[in-house]
Amino acid sequence: MNKVYLYIFLFLISISTTFSQENKNIKSNDREEISNINDGPYILIEKNNLIEKTIVNGKVLSKKLTSNYYDTVFTPNKEIYKNIKKIAALSDIHGQYDLAIKLLKKNKIIDKKLNWNFGKGHLVIVGDIFDRGDKVNEMLLLIYKLEKQAKIEGGRVHFLLGNHEYMVLHNDLRYIHKKYLLTSKLLKLNYNELYGNKTVLGRWLRSKPTILKINDYIFVHGGVSKEFITKNNFDIDIINKIMRTSIDRTKTEMKSTDFYKNFYGSKSLIWYRGYFNDNLKDQDISEILDLTNSEHIVVGHCSNKEVVSLYDHKIFGVDSSIKKGKYGEILIIKNNKFYRKTLKGTKKKFK
Repeated sequence: MNKVYLYIFLFLISISTTFSQENKNIKSNDREEISNINDGPYILIEKNNLIEKTIVNGKVLSKKLTSNYYDTVFTPNKEIYKNIKKIAALSDIHGQYDLAIKLLKKNKIIDKKLNWNFGKGHLVIVGDIFDRGDKVNEMLLLIYKLEKQAKIEGGRVHFLLGNHEYMVLHNDLRYIHKKYLLTSKLLKLNYNELYGNKTVLGRWLRSKPTILKINDYIFVHGGVSKEFITKNNFDIDIINKIMRTSIDRTKTEMKSTDFYKNFYGSKSLIWYRGYFNDNLKDQDISEILDLTNSEHIVVGHCSNKEVVSLYDHKIFGVDSSIKKGKYGEILIIKNNKFYRKTLKGTKKKFK
């Protein structure tokens, strides 16, 4: 009988030690916040199995899914499209899921049940869903769903990777919301690992482009600089392949040559701010358009109070400060005409 009591005592000690070890990284003043966390699902790929991890009121729930429940192989979509009559573009959502939902609903991109409602139109997210806000994963999962629905209807959803996508994927976590630090502790994975190559969304993200062309419009997060074009062959397919491959390269390796400066520096596609900050001349813009064989360039990255038009409608900025969680707009291109659409769904002319 004494042996039984001894076994029970040792077992309880073991549980207590394990619990202590599992929670040693969670500070006492974080515990109340953790109890309010609801997050996920995050779909991990373990050999041939899919493991769904969801956080409900601070508790991790795990569930094994059938191997075909989610796709695990993603082939990049086309990156050049012609004869598209209807396009919508916005950028820099930064985890502001609720505001983005309101904007998409009011402008009839999605319906009341959050399903695709834009027919054969193309929706372009011009980068930066990640960082700052606390509903990043919800937005990613919505885009993942809409992408499939749009394709069935003859439309498309394009999610371009911006500088904040690349930052997170390279483990630069300076701008993540505190919620995700706690999520990482609960799931025992670093935040970038939640979007690593062993997760469904991580593989999906690795199929995404950095630059896209629809009709005569270039879409890219930061912009196309003359410096970038002169140093690199401007071939959209090649550029996207290079950027996809770079996701799983180390910064040390990339910085050992001029690669990092060219593709991640201030004149790169994901970081360039020259259209807004460099006082460029109309001739500079015309040269860039000639070199890219385009008529217009649509960018995010630089925040404004609304969707803006620069250089006689050659450049459009679609970062309308959604990241602040109060207001946002969307650019509509229909039959080669450009419109600002507000949070109320009203149409506005460019100044």
